[in-house]
Amino acid sequence: MDQALLTEVFTRLADGFVTTLEIFALTLLIALPLGLIMSFGSMSKFLPLKYAVRFLVWVVRGSPLMIQLILVFYGPGLLGQWALDLVANGNTNAVIIWLSNIGVMERFVAVIIAFSVNYACYFSEIYRGGIESIPKGQYEAGQVLGMTKTQVFFKVVLMQVVKRIIPPMSNEIITLVKDTSLARVIAVYELIWAGETFIKLKGIIWPLIATAIFYLAFSGLLTFVFGKIEKKLDYYKT
Repeated sequence: MDQALLTEVFTRLADGFVTTLEIFALTLLIALPLGLIMSFGSMSKFLPLKYAVRFLVWVVRGSPLMIQLILVFYGPGLLGQWALDLVANGNTNAVIIWLSNIGVMERFVAVIIAFSVNYACYFSEIYRGGIESIPKGQYEAGQVLGMTKTQVFFKVVLMQVVKRIIPPMSNEIITLVKDTSLARVIAVYELIWAGETFIKLKGIIWPLIATAIFYLAFSGLLTFVFGKIEKKLDYYKT
């Protein structure tokens, strides 16, 4: 095999993988805390908030991530420019001009927003299930000992919840690794796009297949890490 071609392939794949890692890391950074906040909203005694959050979760979980990504990216600009076009001078080229001026950063931001909201909704249900699985007696016992609800949650309940949600969370996080490939739908250069490039330019398919090595290696690393975390948390049993 041509050494120059091999170097070019893995250089491009590495570049695409860096973008994949950025999407993965930023999505988790936003979605993990946002999902926790949403879980509290879905368990709230304030009914309007509770039903609003659960409706959002239902919509996001019930629709494809690809559609959400397209709506987040194209929706605001198209609607905004269309409204301005109607109000202003009837210039139908406004939307076309907006589309032609979209940069790489805008595309990347749209990916992060769509992915973060999507995964926050999934995480919120996992959090909610974990929190509600803890016997109410533990909350009551903590309060009898003079602890506040906040103290009971962080000192008694939290680590038990973490232990229970690790398996489903690990599944979602590993799924996120593969879902990052959807970023190419709005022309964000990531790992799969890097592999596809060689089909068009060189007429070879093995670089696309080689992307599986990157995904398998990363997923394998995450599986190992989560396995270690589960063993570490075996101490917290109910």
